[in-house]
Amino acid sequence: MILVKRILLIFTVIGFVTACTVKPSNEAEMDKFVDNLMSQMTLDEKIGQLNLLSMWFDTTGPRMSKGVEQKVKDGLVGGVFNFWTPKAVRKLQDMILTQTRLKIPLLVGYDVIHGHRTIYPIPFALAATWDIEMIERIAVAVADEASADGLQWTFSPMVDIARDPRWGRVSEGAGEDAFLGAEIAKAMVRGYEQGDLSKQNTLMACVKHFALYGAAEGGRDYNTTDMSRLRMYNEYLPPYEAAVKAGASTVMTSFNEIDGVPATGNRWLLTDLLRNQWGFDGFVVTDWTAIYEMEDHGVGDKAKVTELSINAGADMDMVSEYMIEELPALVKSGRVKEATVDAACRRILEAKYKLGLFADPYRGISDERAKSQIMSADKLALSKEAALKSFVLLKNDKQTLPLDASKKIAFIGPLVKNQRTLLGNWAAAGNWTKIMTVWDALESKYSNAKFLYAQGCHLVEDKYIRRMTDQGNGNVIDDRPAQQLIAEAVRTAGQADVIVAVLGEAYDMSGEAASRSNINLLDNQRDLLKALKATGKPVVLVLMNGRPLTLQWEDDNIDAILETWLPGTRGGEAIVDVLFGEANPSGKITMTFPRNVGQIPIYYNHKNSGRPFNNDSKFTVKYIDMENSPLYPFGYGLSYTQFDYSGVQLSDSTLAEGGSITASVTLTNSGDRAGEEIVQLYIRDLVGSITRPVKELKGFQRIALNAGESKQVTFSITPELLKFYNADLKWVAEPGNFLVFIGGNSDVKNNAKFTLK
Repeated sequence: MILVKRILLIFTVIGFVTACTVKPSNEAEMDKFVDNLMSQMTLDEKIGQLNLLSMWFDTTGPRMSKGVEQKVKDGLVGGVFNFWTPKAVRKLQDMILTQTRLKIPLLVGYDVIHGHRTIYPIPFALAATWDIEMIERIAVAVADEASADGLQWTFSPMVDIARDPRWGRVSEGAGEDAFLGAEIAKAMVRGYEQGDLSKQNTLMACVKHFALYGAAEGGRDYNTTDMSRLRMYNEYLPPYEAAVKAGASTVMTSFNEIDGVPATGNRWLLTDLLRNQWGFDGFVVTDWTAIYEMEDHGVGDKAKVTELSINAGADMDMVSEYMIEELPALVKSGRVKEATVDAACRRILEAKYKLGLFADPYRGISDERAKSQIMSADKLALSKEAALKSFVLLKNDKQTLPLDASKKIAFIGPLVKNQRTLLGNWAAAGNWTKIMTVWDALESKYSNAKFLYAQGCHLVEDKYIRRMTDQGNGNVIDDRPAQQLIAEAVRTAGQADVIVAVLGEAYDMSGEAASRSNINLLDNQRDLLKALKATGKPVVLVLMNGRPLTLQWEDDNIDAILETWLPGTRGGEAIVDVLFGEANPSGKITMTFPRNVGQIPIYYNHKNSGRPFNNDSKFTVKYIDMENSPLYPFGYGLSYTQFDYSGVQLSDSTLAEGGSITASVTLTNSGDRAGEEIVQLYIRDLVGSITRPVKELKGFQRIALNAGESKQVTFSITPELLKFYNADLKWVAEPGNFLVFIGGNSDVKNNAKFTLK
């Protein structure tokens, strides 16, 4: 309280107290406040607001280098990131309020991607739940926890559409479909911001990476991207637009180029599309050193790329510091108008105002609040709920799963006792040393069971991948030769009734800078599986990974396959619950699993050619060495129970402009246990002014049924649902015939026909 009184006294002396203690209310008040503040700012101070710098942590906690500290005192920093805890943030804002001229609070951000201290399944796994309400609840919980730890801004959601599973950042997004991606993007923004950033338990969202980053050629991170405007508008841009329309306060530029111009310097993208077409009124931040990297793109020197970025519509420079170094001279020369700098500065100040930072620079942080919110019981329970709903049962021959705890079961593999991989990549401030492994969860729940263990193989044996990834930090290290580990595993398996192999990717084999040219299980892991298969015992494969894998051999040879992704803080316990049937898997994949990498890119909503696939004819779109179909189609996932669908029923065969019709099926749980099914609605536009996809997801519902229970599931179809961008980039629904499909995955044949008049 003494410090607060002193701060208020300082504000009174400089005539600032009234503006700084008024709680944000409306735009007129905000405009008046920002106008007054900017009238006192020098050009250098305005440019300083555009500068975003990274902080760092060491064993003693958050740290700030002397160079950064002086820039903060000089008013040359608008925000920092990679910095948290109430103590650290309070100290930082104290410096602002006592040692800077205008006392403008700093933005404090962090890559809170799927949790802050409580870690939820990776975003790709959350998408597999198809549970929009739960995803929004998770975003609310994440904001609650992160804001209690001093954060105001998260660089999330990542909404990039991805159709190439070689790309490592598949793990951060929602998969290949624009409709599902848009629904998840909106839920994340709603959850983080809650429609009112002045609430102390909210976070400012940042939609990334704008735009088209997920279409990097060859699946190589940071690579170039090239596509038509039609593909952009119909297939890649919808999730970004949905997030913006949901109220996202900030947008982050991408590393790729668009139409030959890097995104960070692309005026069509950042101004014409984002601001003028979509009406975005927040601020745009670059990705890490993205302005600097435009030099390597070959569009200019240091001054030129800075000029390009600010004139294109980039407002805040992440880390490169080109704006504070180059903009003063660029403004003086007239290459950048001072009004352009003013507009960028204003947007950042408005964000701080909306966050309530001028009213409370500490934004309600306290050690007590942090203690009550960080890893609270409700958040841990939500983490487990999300993990349970995200798991996808890919195969289950002869009802191998669920397991019987009275049987002797061998758990084999380098991920059985691995803590770090459970958290996944971008695990923020999550503490992997405090979570339960699969083995810990087994021992805790079934203390008298006859469980056996063997490591079986190294998690990563390939020397090149070892060099590219972190083989410490929680990954079990065993220097014994591979054949010795396999021999031990085979001996252990010989004593068991059932074998459970827990295999997959190390946590950093997916994520940023983690693209793979082959996406199969690593050779040493497959060698282990082959040896276990040779025992003749039933084998269950539990996968942990951050992307679709090529699993043709596994699907042909393993009895059951459970995909658990990278499931977060409560992942070990959730895996055990599903393996033993205490929870019924209900997840569905949101990205097609190819049979091999030669099929990539492969996605369900493709176009037909003039020679569509026909297995009986050579001269059609297909391979001569394998079948066209994916291993697992988009939307696929099994259950421990059986769901049956009736035929599709339409309320009318004609849909009028401005009207609606309903499409329905009767869903029956014909199995012997309760379960949840994700019922999916797809529509095909049979004739269009431009070619149309063979199917497009247009709706989905998560339906819970007891054994033997039936329920009618109904979807409303309106002309709005049938719209697309035509050759003139106009948003239209064209009259004609349509097929509507309802089923359990994108390969559904169950359909009915209607006409849009």
